[in-house]
Amino acid sequence: MIKKTILDNGIRVVTEQIPYASSVSIGIWVANGSRHESRESNGVAHFIEHLLFKGTARRSALDIAREIDSVGGVLNAFTSREYVCYYAKVLDKFLPKAVDLLTDIFLHSNFDPEEIEKERRVVLQEINMMEDTPDDLIHDLFHQHFWQGHPLGMSILGDEESVSGLTRDSILAYKDHMYRGEDIIVSAAGNLTHDELIQLLQGHLAGIPGGHGRVDVPLPVYQRRIELVEKDLEQIHVCLGLKGVQQSHPQRYDAFIMNAILGGSMSSRLFQEVREKSGLAYSVYSYIASHADAGSLVVYAGAGPENSAQLLEIMLKELGRFKHEPVPADQLDGAREQLKGNLLLSLESSDNRMSRLAKNEIYFNAPLPLSEIMEGFDRVTSESIQALANEILDNSALTLVMLGRIGTPSFAPSEINV
Repeated sequence: MIKKTILDNGIRVVTEQIPYASSVSIGIWVANGSRHESRESNGVAHFIEHLLFKGTARRSALDIAREIDSVGGVLNAFTSREYVCYYAKVLDKFLPKAVDLLTDIFLHSNFDPEEIEKERRVVLQEINMMEDTPDDLIHDLFHQHFWQGHPLGMSILGDEESVSGLTRDSILAYKDHMYRGEDIIVSAAGNLTHDELIQLLQGHLAGIPGGHGRVDVPLPVYQRRIELVEKDLEQIHVCLGLKGVQQSHPQRYDAFIMNAILGGSMSSRLFQEVREKSGLAYSVYSYIASHADAGSLVVYAGAGPENSAQLLEIMLKELGRFKHEPVPADQLDGAREQLKGNLLLSLESSDNRMSRLAKNEIYFNAPLPLSEIMEGFDRVTSESIQALANEILDNSALTLVMLGRIGTPSFAPSEINV
């Protein structure tokens, strides 16, 4: 059963009781991410995520680690373009300890100047590590070019210049401004009761100011871009993307199924054509990146320089098929059942249920019943997929980023069309 309470300062608390579970997963989500930063402060949301684990008035960083380890739990965090999450997963009997630990780091972190400088070096190494990992770097480059000139295009990590320029005062000012009640969601799933969690939270969260810190940003503009980035690598990494769907798009279920057929599994068209039949690449896949107001459909693969042109040709052909050919019934039914099965299996995990509660609050301001999602998948037809493909697979919004020893390309940019 899903229950929701809005505290006096606007914080939303959403729970799902799973009586047969042995665990509880609880997350404190802040609906602000890298897209809500300025160019100068880019990376600050991710930096704060790191710093909250570096010690409070009551606990050192080592105390925090030992305390969660002593109960066999998990304590972690992550940052995205539109939210930050701090979460814990513990046995149900340790829920009070998890709440105390999470709220302590969330509200009472020291932001010690010495720890800030040490963690700054860690984040800069994280940025360098991504630069040395081309199959990660290519996606960051893709988003920079696809959303060029828009905050969605900024790196979640920030860059060396922006992270180096963050002062303790600017970090605290950002947190004070952005961590407001109406942008905070506490979600929990597992063997707990809603009233129990509300009672545990009341004394901790009451002091958080209400309101929200986000500022409205203009809608992103889709443009066509071809970017060839020279780097001394063994492979050429290719990201090809077009318009996708925003989180609330009425045809989002069509998009999910189209992506599953395109490159979402080992039976997908891209995997079969690129890897199984042609042997051109080890890694090939597609994904949908959906945001509150926009989205992208992205295809990725890495291949030897001698095979990159053939790889790109297959990518374009497989994308174009959705515009010109109805999806066969057996492929549609297979992808539909794959996604429904994946969803149902994911619900066996309390942390997946916790995340689902929070994301539904962020994007829909309400829980989405499982029956509604299943009905959404069941409504998808070959005709509806083809209609969506002709809407979003727009060559005027196509972005291609290639990374590696490219040299003189064997194609003209005008030839890159689906």
